[in-house]
Amino acid sequence: MKVPIYNQKGEEVKRIELPKEIFGLEMNADLVHQVILSQTSNRRKSIAHSKDRGEVSGGGRKPWAQKGLGRARHGSTRSPIWRHGGVTFGPRKEKIFKKKIPKKMKRKALFMALSAKAKSHLILLLDDLKIKEPKTKLMAGLIEGLRKKIEGFGRGRLLIALPGMDRDIIRASRNIAGVETVQAKDLNLLDVLSSKYLLLPEESIKVLRKTFL
Repeated sequence: MKVPIYNQKGEEVKRIELPKEIFGLEMNADLVHQVILSQTSNRRKSIAHSKDRGEVSGGGRKPWAQKGLGRARHGSTRSPIWRHGGVTFGPRKEKIFKKKIPKKMKRKALFMALSAKAKSHLILLLDDLKIKEPKTKLMAGLIEGLRKKIEGFGRGRLLIALPGMDRDIIRASRNIAGVETVQAKDLNLLDVLSSKYLLLPEESIKVLRKTFL
């Protein structure tokens, strides 16, 4: 599949052939769903936690005598039937949600998502991506300029896959709504599918090849 490469002014400078092994796969929805499920589960944090009768305060002594008062017998105020007592069957933070999945499956699902974006013309390739200063205004202006010049590049969440650690681009992009940055070597299925457009400097394709193939 041949795609155009643009400069930062939105002018087409050349066309290249995308590697078929990354951008030429057919979609398998079941595999993609399985990988997405594992990634969302692995990112899930177990926060909800209720205290059982062994964790609440109080209840050190028997509230009243076992017999002779005409009351029901109780051994502790920590009992779940008492106010401020422990919780029965409440959520516990010890629960583990992690799901393991083979690397080959994750890699193939990522390639399928990249292939789908390439076929839908939602991948934008630049010859290079540089800014003079780490200023949000400069980065926002650059993205807006590309949207005006390049046909098919409209509104929607944008993921920028950088070939390496570029602190200026990262700092300039982090305050722009709907724009995320990631290093190409750390690209994953969930990030790709969470964004409508994917912006790749040409060097990032080499990084993808080196990392995943």
